[in-house]
Amino acid sequence: MMRVALRNIVLSLCLAAVASAAVPASAAAQGLGVRAGASVDPDQFYFGGHYESRPLVEQLHFKPNVELGIGDDITTLGLNLEFVYKIPIDDSPWRIYAGGGPAVNFYSFNNNSSTEGGLNVLLGAETEQGLFFEIKLGALNSPDVKVGVGYTWR
Repeated sequence: MMRVALRNIVLSLCLAAVASAAVPASAAAQGLGVRAGASVDPDQFYFGGHYESRPLVEQLHFKPNVELGIGDDITTLGLNLEFVYKIPIDDSPWRIYAGGGPAVNFYSFNNNSSTEGGLNVLLGAETEQGLFFEIKLGALNSPDVKVGVGYTWR
């Protein structure tokens, strides 16, 4: 039952990301991307995807993402509804950003499963071309720390 619900959620998010990518917009304003990294507590390798909206207000973007974590005798699936505020750096192709948001985390271990709410706070740096590095701190029932790298096609 849990696997069917989980599969439906992932499928819905993928379809929403593909559909929103088909909506015309400025090439530099939004995009789809991939991400990967490592987390602490649970100690895992994770990978996933994200969508970045065009600015909602000046420099503020909605950047929901899905991350699948493997390792530490547990499998996690995090649905993160994050917002990021971007800060340009003068005469540099780099920008820094900070943000966060709520998360829904699905945990599967020893033939058991659990669904928990969480909260993420993040800090990152990105290039104009789409490469980014970020660190996330989790609260409530999110992984404690995530360090990752990714790319957004714009």
